[in-house]
Amino acid sequence: MDTHRFDALVIGAGMAGATAAAHLAPTHRTAILEAEESAGYHTTGRSAAIWILNYGNTDTRILTGASRGFFESPPEGFGVLAQPRAILSLAPAEQLEAMAMMRRVGMGLTEISVAEARALVPAIREDYAVAALIERDAFDMDVAALHEGFLRAARRNGELALRRRAGRVWREAGDWCAETTGGEVFRAPLLVNAAGAWGDEVARNAGVRPLGLQPKRRTACILDPAPYDARDWPLVGDVAHSWYARPEARAKLMVSPADETDSEATDAQPDEYDVAVGVDRMQQALDIEVRRVEHKWAGLRTFAPDRSLCIGEGSERGFLWMCGQGGYGIQTAPAAGRLLAALARGEAPDADIAAAVPLVDPGRFA
Repeated sequence: MDTHRFDALVIGAGMAGATAAAHLAPTHRTAILEAEESAGYHTTGRSAAIWILNYGNTDTRILTGASRGFFESPPEGFGVLAQPRAILSLAPAEQLEAMAMMRRVGMGLTEISVAEARALVPAIREDYAVAALIERDAFDMDVAALHEGFLRAARRNGELALRRRAGRVWREAGDWCAETTGGEVFRAPLLVNAAGAWGDEVARNAGVRPLGLQPKRRTACILDPAPYDARDWPLVGDVAHSWYARPEARAKLMVSPADETDSEATDAQPDEYDVAVGVDRMQQALDIEVRRVEHKWAGLRTFAPDRSLCIGEGSERGFLWMCGQGGYGIQTAPAAGRLLAALARGEAPDADIAAAVPLVDPGRFA
């Protein structure tokens, strides 16, 4: 049985695992153990990929805001990560109260007239919305470039071990040991659980108390909005977040019912009913004839019971969590990686993320 020793092990090579390993790399030789043949196969590769400050709980907004500078001025080797894209939220009459609440708790939101909204998205039906909000300070993210940039940084002082599913995990002589499907054993004093939907499974395999993570399926599809040219449209949806649509693949439109269907940890597949619901809700708002669905897919967004992130050491020494990112893992990744690395080293987190520490502490579920 081959044994490989490192300073840290990261289980999962999606965005959470990649940013954790990249931020540990300056001080820790790190192995990333990934069950699939490619990194980011599940949630990371299926993201809607837009940075929105007014999204998620307080901890998410702190880490999202603290990540902005990274996206706008990325380090060498990452390329261009951000392209401006506004967020347009439409309010039918029954959603006016929800819109008022959204304005009270949100930042950078401006109310505009329905006529102004229709100037941005000409397909909006005359009888759909009575009010609208716009968040101009948002942008598309290049998820593939961000993910690959973190993986490159991680590999400078470590290894990406694909097709290495971590099975048995145990503590021995101060190290965490993970036996992979190939029979190899990887060991290190630190283990970072970045397994996404499989996070609680990894914890149980290690004899660590799970957190109650719940994977939820989200569905999306690609449509042709012709005769409309949607390339410069904002992301558009309703205030209640029961559907949204955004430009995708040049002149196409990505549509989602914003579903959150409880799921097992699995390779998520789209459900025809969810696709139909998304198309129907979009068509209630936008005058777009759907001739065919060109592509459809689903992914898992995994939430902790309180829908906040889980970053840091839980009930077992040296076992760190980087889980529960829900739908926020891409836009929080730069700051979340910084936070995880600081906690792993026993250092004080940077001032811009320090307030998130008690909110994301996995020990809150003890």
